[in-house]
Amino acid sequence: MRITTKINLLTTAWMLCIMILINMVVYFLFMKSTVNMEEDLQYQKAGDIIKDIQSLSPSNSNINRELKDYLTAHSYIRILQPQNKVTHEATNDSLLSKKIKGKYVETKQAQTHLLSLKNGEEEVLIVRVPINSGTSVNESLEIGEQLIGLETRKEILRAILGFSTILAALLSLLGGRWLANIIMRPISSMIKTMEEIEKSGVPKTITIQNKTKDELQTLAKTFNRMIHRLQESMEKQKQFVSDASHELKTPLTVIKSYANFLRRHGLQDKQMADEAIEAIHSEATRIQKMTETFLDIANLEKENVLEINKLDLVSLCKGIFKQLKDAYHREITLHYEKYPIVIHADELKIKQVIIILLDNAMKYSKDKIDVFIEKNEQYAIVQVRDYGIGIPSDEINNIFERFYRVDKARSRETGGSGLGLHIAKSIVKLHKGEIKISSKEGSGTKVELFLPLH
Repeated sequence: MRITTKINLLTTAWMLCIMILINMVVYFLFMKSTVNMEEDLQYQKAGDIIKDIQSLSPSNSNINRELKDYLTAHSYIRILQPQNKVTHEATNDSLLSKKIKGKYVETKQAQTHLLSLKNGEEEVLIVRVPINSGTSVNESLEIGEQLIGLETRKEILRAILGFSTILAALLSLLGGRWLANIIMRPISSMIKTMEEIEKSGVPKTITIQNKTKDELQTLAKTFNRMIHRLQESMEKQKQFVSDASHELKTPLTVIKSYANFLRRHGLQDKQMADEAIEAIHSEATRIQKMTETFLDIANLEKENVLEINKLDLVSLCKGIFKQLKDAYHREITLHYEKYPIVIHADELKIKQVIIILLDNAMKYSKDKIDVFIEKNEQYAIVQVRDYGIGIPSDEINNIFERFYRVDKARSRETGGSGLGLHIAKSIVKLHKGEIKISSKEGSGTKVELFLPLH
């Protein structure tokens, strides 16, 4: 079943339930108010009758004559004594008076009966009122009156309510269809766009015609943002393949050139042969490292590669510095006030980030390198400062992009691929942290890692 049909049927069913409930309330209130009005009139009439008969002599003829004066169409009036004994009665509808038995009461009562009379079923109102004689009650007055036209009015009311319900259901069907079409318009557009994307393989956005600022517009905007991100991801993927191909092209060309040289000249010229073999080995090693870096990037994009454990940053940095000092003989100074500074992170990944930052600092600086470790209420902060060539201000926003290198002329000399900072930022992002770089050309660079404590 289509969603529009479901919306239409549900809104109509809900409308019918509401109308039925309202009709019941209206019908009940109509009957209640009508009967209450008649009861008030009958109680008033009973009070007048009691006053009149109490002022008369107790002869039957006088009382019966007085009762007849208060009769209305299809009614009766009785005076009863205890044990339901009728002492006086006046009626103009013998059938009505026969069907209803008299009842002696000591308190006011009012009730209705539905009786089958000459003109069909009719509602009859009966009012009973005690007659006080001094401090005692010896008699009661009973008035029965046919509520002429009440059944007709009830039928008319039921017809009106039924017609209103049917009309409301029809209007609800039409309104529900119109509403469903409005609701489904952007969804239908989205489905159509998805089908076009499925057929063509080209991401497309939804055209938002009416800015209604509702959930449907939010849905369409979210879909468009998703498509934009998908397009950006595809563009980055294409760019990555293009950049990777470009990066691999140079070492492969060198390897091929020296391989052709060896194939043509063999090993006769030992010096040239050694040079060729060394170049081939060097470029093959470079390709191997680059391939490993590509694999690191691919694994990071899975976003499920972290092994979270407790990690002391101070101890980790001490171990890294010892290895780098022994390998590169560079001065690296660690500064910290508190020990230990513990976070929950993947030790190998955080170690990789710090090595990348130190490696960049050593490549582009000949002076000492300072590393500061501190923490606040939310983050552990690692700062790596060098005092080298720095980064131009217009380049800082680009340095986290893949294959981007500030000093492109030195890329061969330093051996950089332009992927280190991209990997570092991806790792920090996986840890829900942040990496910031500030630099001044000619004065050095400061890199700050913000890693959540928890």
